[in-house]
Amino acid sequence: DEVLRFKRIGRGDRICCLIVDGEPDAGDERECFAPALRFELDADGTLGTQAAEPVAADVRPGKDGKALAKLKLLSGLLGVDLDTLRQREASRRHQRLLAVLALAVLVMLVTSFLAVQAVIARHAAERRQKQAEALVGFMLGNLTDKLAEVSRLDIMEAVNDEAMAFFESLPTTDVTEESLEQRAQALVKIGNVRRDQGHLPQALHSYRAAAALSAKLAQAAPADLERQLAHAEILAYIGTARWYQGELDQAESAFDAARGVLLRVRPLAPANPELLFQLSTIDNNIGHVLEGRGRIAEATDNYRSMLALSQELLRIDAGNREWVQQSGLAHNNLAKMALSRGDLETAVAEYEADVGIQATLARRDPLANDQAERVVWSRAALGRTLAMTGDVDAGIAHLRAALGEVARLLTVDADNTSFQEDDGLYAIQLARWLRVTGDATTAKSLATRGLVVFERLAGQDPGNAGWQRSLAVARLELGEQARDGGHHAGAREQARRALAILEPQMAAQPENRDTVLATLGARALLAAVADDPATASKLREQILATARAQTSGRDDPRLLALQVEALLALGRRAEAAVLLPRLWSTGFGDPHFIALLRSQGLPAPTRPRTSRPPEKVTHVSHPNPQA
Repeated sequence: DEVLRFKRIGRGDRICCLIVDGEPDAGDERECFAPALRFELDADGTLGTQAAEPVAADVRPGKDGKALAKLKLLSGLLGVDLDTLRQREASRRHQRLLAVLALAVLVMLVTSFLAVQAVIARHAAERRQKQAEALVGFMLGNLTDKLAEVSRLDIMEAVNDEAMAFFESLPTTDVTEESLEQRAQALVKIGNVRRDQGHLPQALHSYRAAAALSAKLAQAAPADLERQLAHAEILAYIGTARWYQGELDQAESAFDAARGVLLRVRPLAPANPELLFQLSTIDNNIGHVLEGRGRIAEATDNYRSMLALSQELLRIDAGNREWVQQSGLAHNNLAKMALSRGDLETAVAEYEADVGIQATLARRDPLANDQAERVVWSRAALGRTLAMTGDVDAGIAHLRAALGEVARLLTVDADNTSFQEDDGLYAIQLARWLRVTGDATTAKSLATRGLVVFERLAGQDPGNAGWQRSLAVARLELGEQARDGGHHAGAREQARRALAILEPQMAAQPENRDTVLATLGARALLAAVADDPATASKLREQILATARAQTSGRDDPRLLALQVEALLALGRRAEAAVLLPRLWSTGFGDPHFIALLRSQGLPAPTRPRTSRPPEKVTHVSHPNPQA
């Protein structure tokens, strides 16, 4: 409009154009001239269709360049011929060159004196920087470990924040490679502490800063195996933080980048143990991402590769604790996949293998709390799977043992968010099976405990998708308990609040099995206590549609049981009966579900309940336990 008005008052020749981007007269999204510049005015002062040819200086790459563009603009503004301006500019540059040459001679003399002073100052600065970095290294190492022992989380956070600010203030150029390596390692330490404290965005910030340094070092020495492994490990840390936040695309991208680094250098040392271990870890991580996408078969392949690599490592050193742990984790992952495929017998066997491995390691090192937590994970997984087969007593015993060990770990480090998560999650899972056996009082206490834990954790880090989902599961269990007690209004409220968390997660990850099962369970509860039959029917139809939309793991007994319950509630007994043979073939024996079938007059197998008491793991007290 401004250009148009200027043209109408006869000043069109006084419009000066400077092209910085786009394309003149392109006629599409690249167009850089305003419409009023591109066309001449008609006699009545309106913008016509005859193309104009505006004169423009052009600073785009490969065009006039900044100097010539400036002269063109000045030529138009001042009404001076462009060649005249060029001559004046050339004369000015000549005079300036003479002055610069004279100054250069003087500078050369001064520089000769200053050079020695600069070298001395540089050595002094390097010495001070190394001293500062050594002090920060102590703060992140020994001091942080001591603070962890006394659970001074507030001081640890302050130390890490100050250290992070210090590293961000340092230059990344004109420093030794050794210094950059130490800096990257320190940044990873900061990230790990922030991650353990539940501060994922801040942890991710630290990992990215470390990755920027490790990438520079890796690019400078592509044949240096140690540098490549360090860079791949940091990329994996980034992927893990993304995964915890529920950002599967970004997590997979980071894991793929880490795997790419490892595969590129594997020909340099195909049997290098650290390389093999990192590859097994990446298999684990990518498997988790594939699980989140519902790609069960592909995730299973990754976990089998993980187990094969772990076994290859154990042939090198069968006593290496970390490698033994890795093989147990591979069995745990394969158990999850077997469950999703509808093979409970294999799932139980794989979980038992993991429990045996982790418990053996715990007996070997009773003071290792990280190993104790691995026993907790494997035992809880075995317990809930045994209960699913109908062996509820053994399942409850394993879950109780897991919770008891978590209580001990929390006395060592009450601020450890992983221990807190274990406590809340397994309290909810135990509550579910105690409710099935009729112990409503204990079940309510445990579910409430889980709710409190995840309300605190989810409030601390709202971006942690797993904590949000666990909060929803806690509400779902409390809703089921309210339903059993005849409190339908309370059950509806809990189901709705759970769905408010789960539905957005379902939209983002429609085949994440944990999210799918929790969402369908919440819909089933809401349908069971709905006042409106039409609403109940709609929810059950949604359950069926979502279950049938799963592209893999469709024989998962939990998924089949939810479909059978929905079909029975809709009065579609024949369709429900068709699913039952598939369900029984999985080894499913949930007594609550079997009781439902019998109340509907449908046959259900009688499964023996063989008690499998959990193996005891004895821990020795220690005056200074390490978290």
